[in-house]
Amino acid sequence: MSNEFTVFTEIKPGHADAMREDLATLADATNDERVHAALRQIGTLHDARHVIFDNDTRHMFASVFDGSWDAYIDDFAQTDVGDRFDKVFSHTEGFPGVKDPGAKDWFVAHQAPAGVFVSSYPDLTVQQVWKDQRVSEAFQAVLDTPEFRAALDNPANAELMATPAFQKLLEEASA
Repeated sequence: MSNEFTVFTEIKPGHADAMREDLATLADATNDERVHAALRQIGTLHDARHVIFDNDTRHMFASVFDGSWDAYIDDFAQTDVGDRFDKVFSHTEGFPGVKDPGAKDWFVAHQAPAGVFVSSYPDLTVQQVWKDQRVSEAFQAVLDTPEFRAALDNPANAELMATPAFQKLLEEASA
C-alpha cells in the first residue's frame, strides 16, 4: 500500500539559511488548520522529512505515501501544502515549481529509490490509520463509562465476556 519517495537536490549557493527559515515555518505550520485540512484532502501522506547536509550544499526530502507516485505529486500541487513545498524547493537548483508541467521530470531526475524500504504497517493506508484512531478513541470512551463497567459486572454477559474474542479485545484495550 505505501511507497517511499526520496529526492536529493543541490541547494542554491547562499540559500541554506533561507531554506532553514522556510523549513522552520513549515514545521510551525504543521499546527495550522489549513495544513491539516490540506493533508486530510491529500489523504495519502504518512510522513515527510527534510534534511540539509554536506555543509549546507545539499537537501534531502523523503516521504512515505499511499497510492501512485503520479497521484501523490498531483495532489501536492493542488493544495496549500504545494505552495509550502514550492517555497522550500525554491532554494534548490532548477526546481520549476510543483505546478509546472516539468515538475515530475525534475523529481524523477533527482529521485533516489531506497534500496530497502520497511514499514511497521505495510498493509494500512493513511485513511485506515485515521479510521483506526477514531474507532480506538470511541471505544476507549465507551470503556471509561459506568455503563460499560456495569455491563461487565452483569452475570447475563458472562458468556460473551468469556469468549476468546472478547478477552482479546479487553487485552488490546488495556495495552
